[in-house]
Amino acid sequence: MKTQEENLKEIVKEKYGEIALQSAEYNASTCCGAGPSAGSYTIMSESYEHLKGYNPDADLSLGCGLPTQFANIQAGDTVIDLGSGAGNDCFIARAETGATGKVIGIDFTKAMIEKARKNAEKLGYNNVEFREGDIENMPVNDNIADVIVSNCVLNLVPNKRNVIQEIFRVLKPSGHFSISDIVLEGDLPEALKTAAEMYAGCVSGAIQKLEYLQLIKEAGFTNITVQKEKPIFLPDNILMEYLSIDALKEFLASGTGIYSVTVYAEKPAVEGTKKEKIRINLADVANSTSCCTPGSGCC
Repeated sequence: MKTQEENLKEIVKEKYGEIALQSAEYNASTCCGAGPSAGSYTIMSESYEHLKGYNPDADLSLGCGLPTQFANIQAGDTVIDLGSGAGNDCFIARAETGATGKVIGIDFTKAMIEKARKNAEKLGYNNVEFREGDIENMPVNDNIADVIVSNCVLNLVPNKRNVIQEIFRVLKPSGHFSISDIVLEGDLPEALKTAAEMYAGCVSGAIQKLEYLQLIKEAGFTNITVQKEKPIFLPDNILMEYLSIDALKEFLASGTGIYSVTVYAEKPAVEGTKKEKIRINLADVANSTSCCTPGSGCC
């Protein structure tokens, strides 16, 4: 008999196999491509179109942030993207790390891996590869990555502590991560917590923000910084698929917050090898000349 964690992973794998075949427009109108459509709403995703390396064929509008924009990737870096989907963040990272670096995307959905590999082949990249595997047990060696990025994926993993410990294992000493994810402040209604589509939709698998940051600290990371935070508002027509009118009113009045956060942290350096890190925060991005057009959903 499968455990609850195994069942949740099967739900995610099945749903994201379907999502790989859906359009970006449909995915943008739902919760991470899962659940009932909300018409023209862009609920969680942010526009990548203004970022160097953007490839529309790889953009399934599944994220909740722009982690590669904040990741301070340098030329020659080895970058790993967790839950790489069709390769969107990997190709953005490739534009930063260049021909001398290496980018590895990890995803446990076969259809996503196939789609990403086709995209990489079309682009002619020989230093971007996609590996099928579970991010709780990454198919990479210890101390290999300079930077790890991930966009709206850890909330889909039942055992987040395991993933964060794996990130620590895989990063080089003094390496860092920039991860966008969904977190909570307050409790979700039970009907949302137990809805399979809301789990695959990046909502019901989210944990409390303070717990999330504590797990990162307990894994041994330092210089933990929330680079960006924004509230996520689920339209009533999605919520009413799972909640009665009274339950909806109670939830809206409860003050529970659903947030997209982009979190940065560093793996401590080996004694005598520490390098000064440049951390990018929202204010830095807002003051740059590459900010996207207001109202486009990326700012």
